[in-house]
This record gives sequence, C-alpha cells and structure tokens, in this order.
Amino acid sequence: MPDRPSHFVFVLLNNFSLLSFASALECLRIANRMSGQPLYSWDVQSEGGEAVACSAGTQFGSTSGLGELSRDDIVLICAGLDVQNATTKPLLNWVRREARKGLRIGGLCTGAHVLATAGLLDGKRATIHWENHDSFAEAFEDVTITKAVFVMDGLRMTTAGGTSSIDLMLKLIADAHGEDLANAVADQLIYSSIRTDQDTQRLSIPTRIGVRHPKLSQVIHMMEHAIEEPISPATLARDVGMSTRQLERLFRRYLNRSPKRYYMELRLQKARNLLMQSDMSVINVALACGFSSPSHFSKCYRTQYNTTPYRERGTQGASLPA
Repeated sequence: MPDRPSHFVFVLLNNFSLLSFASALECLRIANRMSGQPLYSWDVQSEGGEAVACSAGTQFGSTSGLGELSRDDIVLICAGLDVQNATTKPLLNWVRREARKGLRIGGLCTGAHVLATAGLLDGKRATIHWENHDSFAEAFEDVTITKAVFVMDGLRMTTAGGTSSIDLMLKLIADAHGEDLANAVADQLIYSSIRTDQDTQRLSIPTRIGVRHPKLSQVIHMMEHAIEEPISPATLARDVGMSTRQLERLFRRYLNRSPKRYYMELRLQKARNLLMQSDMSVINVALACGFSSPSHFSKCYRTQYNTTPYRERGTQGASLPA
C-alpha cells in the first residue's frame, strides 16, 4: 500500500465537458475498488469555489476555490465549450504559480488552451479536440499540436476530449501500478480497446465518408492537409494516377459532388471553426483557408452558411478576448 494516495485536483471551467471529467474521475474510483486500496484521492475546485455548469447545463459543486497545492498533487483542468472566455487572469496566475512548484498539470478536452495561454506548453507536444485544432494551431505557434488521443510531454498532459480521458488515466494507472490494474479498470468500464498516444482522435477517412476507395481517401487526405494553399483538381488527379475526368466521376459517384465543391466545403468548415473559436480577423481567416480575396471568401461563405463571415463573427465571436 502506498504511503499516501496520489491526489488529483480537478479544476472545472464553465461549460466543461462532462464526459471528459467523469471518465477521468471514474478511472480513479474504479482503480481504488479493484485494488482494494486507496491508491487515489481527489477533490474538485473552481475559480471562487462556486458551482460550475457543464456544457449540458447541469451544475456541479466544488470542494473549494483555487488554493495552494502540494508538489505531489496532479492537476487536471477540465474545459469544453467557449474555453477562451473561461480562461481568466486569476486562473492563469494560479496555473503558472502551481506550475513553478513542479506539479504535473494536464488539460482535458480544450484544457490545453489554458495551459498554452499560460505558456506551459511552449516547446512541447500537445493535443486538443479536433474541432479546436485549427484555431489552436494559429494561436500557439510555439506548441507542436498533434492529432493524438492524448499526449504526455514531461510534466504536461493533454487530451482530445470525450473518452480520451480514459486512455490517459489508464496510462497513468499502468505506469504507477501496473498493466493488470489498468486492464481491470478498463474491463469495469466495458472499454475494450485501450488507445495509446500513438492513436489519432478522428475516424479514418474511409470510415468518416462511408467509402472505402483508396484513391478517393488519398485525394481527401491531400485536400485536408492543403487548406491554406489549395491544390488544383488536375494536380490532385495526376498525383494519384488518374485523369481529371476520372477524379470528377469518382467524387460524383461516391460523394455526389465535384472535387472542387468538396474542397470548398472543407475550406469553409475550417474558416467557420476559426471565426467561432479564435480572435483572428476575417481577412486572416480568409487567407488561412486559401482565399486571396475577402469578397470572394464572403460570397462563398454566404452561399454555404446563409450568413457572412462578419455576421458570424459578430454573433458567435463578439465575446472572444482580443
């Protein structure tokens, strides 16, 4: 039996992801139960010690406000929607102060945004929910953002959200108390496929689009990785060994749209994420998504979403910090 249980401090931010938080907490509870020992203890904190609402709207109480921690404590910041507004100066000051003690600090779901804003991820690898990936990459150039399920880099830990909290916690349990206990916890959770930090968070392209065609998957992969500088359909076709007409037929058959239309939808989807989740100017969003003309960007955006980028920013992003 350990001299002292490993103590976790869960910091709840407004609109946090309930699934990410509950998944992490349940792993600790079940580890104690399966081992028959109090291997882990925890408490829940929030800024000001007040109740916090998760993204589903349910309120959760906290045991205390942000206080002094022991160097052996492990901090997990639980975030979710609108993490920019939840990242306050008092929270950042507290995180930086505790980091200077040498604590292990992690971010669940969009919690990586808090760590990055505090400067705790500079020069490190990290991950965040795929929906926030683009805005995170634009905002934090000193962080190597990945699409992994979770990342552990030194004293910093980040997860992609959802059930990825389970994978991180199982890794921590295995490192501290062995694979057998981690597997026993997974069995209790009916979690049959434990992922590692080498697994990516999104479904494969064939699974996502419901089509298993190697050349189509290859072209879509190329499109997704060339948003800022779009590749012409002719070049895409040549690179996978087919004619432009064959590529057109392939997209029409399986996706009911042209390659050009599909590519445009990918670019506009990224643009919408950046408008809603970052404070980038509309012009910079346009450039980041391969539009050289703001007027062309606005026209395409209105056709796709029935609103302009400026109105989208006004209604969805007005509260983002400058």
